[in-house]
Amino acid sequence: MKEYKHIFLAAALACVAVVFLDFSAAAQNDTLKKSPTYKVGIFAPLYLDSVFTDNNFKYKQSVPRFIMPAVDFVQGAQVALDSMETGNENIEATVFDSKAYIQTIPWLIQHQKLDSLNLIVGSVKDAEYKQLADFALQKKIPFVSATYPNDGGITGNPFLVVMNSTLRSHCEAIYSYILQNHGTDKIYLCRQKGAQEDMVASYFKQLNEQDGQPLLGIQTLNFDSPPTADYLKTKLDSNRQTVIIGGSLEETFAGNLTTACFGLYSTYPITLVGMPTWDGFTSLHKKDGFKDFPIYFTTPYYNNKWDDYSKMLLNTYTKKYKGKPGDMAFKGFETVYLFTKLLTKYPGDLITHQNDKTLKIFCDYNFRPVLLKKGTEIPDYFENKHLYFIKILNGVVSKAW
Repeated sequence: MKEYKHIFLAAALACVAVVFLDFSAAAQNDTLKKSPTYKVGIFAPLYLDSVFTDNNFKYKQSVPRFIMPAVDFVQGAQVALDSMETGNENIEATVFDSKAYIQTIPWLIQHQKLDSLNLIVGSVKDAEYKQLADFALQKKIPFVSATYPNDGGITGNPFLVVMNSTLRSHCEAIYSYILQNHGTDKIYLCRQKGAQEDMVASYFKQLNEQDGQPLLGIQTLNFDSPPTADYLKTKLDSNRQTVIIGGSLEETFAGNLTTACFGLYSTYPITLVGMPTWDGFTSLHKKDGFKDFPIYFTTPYYNNKWDDYSKMLLNTYTKKYKGKPGDMAFKGFETVYLFTKLLTKYPGDLITHQNDKTLKIFCDYNFRPVLLKKGTEIPDYFENKHLYFIKILNGVVSKAW
């Protein structure tokens, strides 16, 4: 870990400066000097002011876990930029710490440090997300939100691109699947109390009652205590398929609901579909946890890591950083590689061509304009609507459909 810490220290000290410049080895000749230069700003919560004092690293034993997702994201982006083949274009990329104490995003905006950017890529949320989105709209600069699964209340911003699909879109995908494949089956939305659970329930209600009458017979089961097999058994029919939607983003509820379904599936045909957060629940991924019982969820990111880009990232990351890239490294690599390529291929018109399939890296994307109010013409933002249905079976994760 000490070796990795020193690698991080060297990278982190360079992060706030221009770190990726003029990738062509011939960048100094007169021809390339006249070539266009595209400037990319990469934002991530590195918390450098919190982990360094007078350029001295505060943590003696290891890198603090709370900064590792951002470090992974930035290092994945760096591998993308280092490996990217360019034509006559020059790419100038700068990494910004979105959690800086002094050179905050408002400070950068006020001092016109971001005015020359052609593309903004961010693994940010909350206040920093809105600050960058507002700035992107003002300056008409594409802002790609790589990891935040939320619109952040942004409206009327056709320069915002949301890669990590919102909860509404996940509910839309689940509902569409059930409508097409389980329209005559019993369907239960199982939930507990909570604001996020209220949102999930409201999304399914809106989708199911667009014309005032329910299209599918979705029944909601509200649980004040953990769901049990004995209770679910009273709702099931052994001669009829049942779809159970796990309408909670919380791990304990997901585990209890899965346990209840697992205790019944040998007698009652059950299809259990959970929320996108179920991807990160370790209790559902145990090899012997729910033997031969599939658990489904939706995600915008699926990568079996067999493709050439993944192999390149794995090999380069290991050599350069002496570690294995996590999911955030793959997201940083894909986002920066894909949208930088789009920027150079379609200068000034990236948004119109963001669904160019010839530039696919890891995942399939389908960016669609989102219009939150009927009658509006300007998109509130663009969002990835392509979602994979994933199956967890005996601890193995695979694409279901």
